[in-house]
Amino acid sequence: MPLKFTNLFSTHKMEYFHGKRPNVDCILCEIAKNSNKVNNLTVYRGKNVMISVNKYPYNSGHLLIFPYRHITDIRTLTNDEEQEISELLKKSLDILEELYSPSGFNFGYNMGDFSGASIPHIHMHVIPRFRNELGFIDIIGGAKIIVEDPLITMNRLREAFKKI
Repeated sequence: MPLKFTNLFSTHKMEYFHGKRPNVDCILCEIAKNSNKVNNLTVYRGKNVMISVNKYPYNSGHLLIFPYRHITDIRTLTNDEEQEISELLKKSLDILEELYSPSGFNFGYNMGDFSGASIPHIHMHVIPRFRNELGFIDIIGGAKIIVEDPLITMNRLREAFKKI
């Protein structure tokens, strides 16, 4: 499936919220299988866990860290998966800090239908945060301006993750 970002900058995630999604059981499982049925923005593959750029980022550098195994509850992570996620989170923070110089980070899981979890596969969000990141368009227009195309983000991060 070719990547299309023509509406990303004006609508952010509206198409996705309104149900326009790939016809697959689980987007992250398809990414883990390296399927061509979904957009794949993978930047790193570990032993049990992988990292992908978020197709609909809240900010440039927004990553998803998730196990290959399809699970929906953090309590079912194996010790190996949990340890690898923790290690990759730390490495991700270092890489994002080097490439984007954010003022801070948000990271964590959304678990369950009413938590904001739009993908039923446990995944950790890693979101760089920047001083004064809200602008006129964000507030008045209800749109989020992303200053870097996710394809560029993916390529920058793939290069950086090759070093680990």
